[in-house]
Amino acid sequence: MLARLRAADLDRYLALLLMPEHARDDLLALMLFNAEIASVRDRVREPLPGEIRLQWWRDVLAGERAGEAEANPVARLILDVIARRHLPRAPLLAMCEARIFDLYDDPMPDRDGYEGYAGETAATVLHMSALILDSAVAAGAGTASGHAGVAQAVAGHLLMLPITQARGQVFLPADLLAATGLDRDSFLAGDNRPAIGTAVRAFSSYGREHLTKAKPAIAALSDSVFPAYLPVSLVEPVLARAERLGADSLSGSLNPAQWRRQWRLLRSARRGRL
Repeated sequence: MLARLRAADLDRYLALLLMPEHARDDLLALMLFNAEIASVRDRVREPLPGEIRLQWWRDVLAGERAGEAEANPVARLILDVIARRHLPRAPLLAMCEARIFDLYDDPMPDRDGYEGYAGETAATVLHMSALILDSAVAAGAGTASGHAGVAQAVAGHLLMLPITQARGQVFLPADLLAATGLDRDSFLAGDNRPAIGTAVRAFSSYGREHLTKAKPAIAALSDSVFPAYLPVSLVEPVLARAERLGADSLSGSLNPAQWRRQWRLLRSARRGRL
């Protein structure tokens, strides 16, 4: 199953290898579940089959489709972790609901809407990881997970710009686009390069604001849950490169070389801070 995560989400795979061994299998189950529902858009041609797939996961989490869940290795793993760790199901159900947005090309309405989306996706993975590592400490980690999740979501959507642009999908909030004189259609058209560059930099700056708030909140937590936030150490280089490239982010890669990402993860793990 490690190989499956490596193929689906290399950065979380690399981070997982640096997380406490006693919780690694359970964290793997959570990350595989996240990879499954995050990739639904990539595996369907129309939204309806995607909605059906996400509904299947909601049914599984609700305790239905027991036979089908037993035959699905990821479903079997996540249900086992939920039962043994007494994890709440509601955040995982909300993750499935939030991923319906991915299936359509509707514009992200505003920054509040984006924070809600990030809170139910990236932030939930971080917070549930913290719960697996130390449930008592994680109860007070909401602020850290919330800000870190928005920053991580912004970095992820910046990395995906070439893909989402080709799909006709825009994750940059509409109010941020409007502030730069753009809307969904003009951003996708790609003609106004100066304005698009400004929008990309503004989106990166928005992610950086949340990252700046996340760092002290994470530092204030116990060392027992810090490994949950290791993937957040990969956010800053992506934001910085997007700020430099601007509109060229739509066609170029923002990801540092793999060895640089591994080094950042290792450095953060050794220092116990981002």
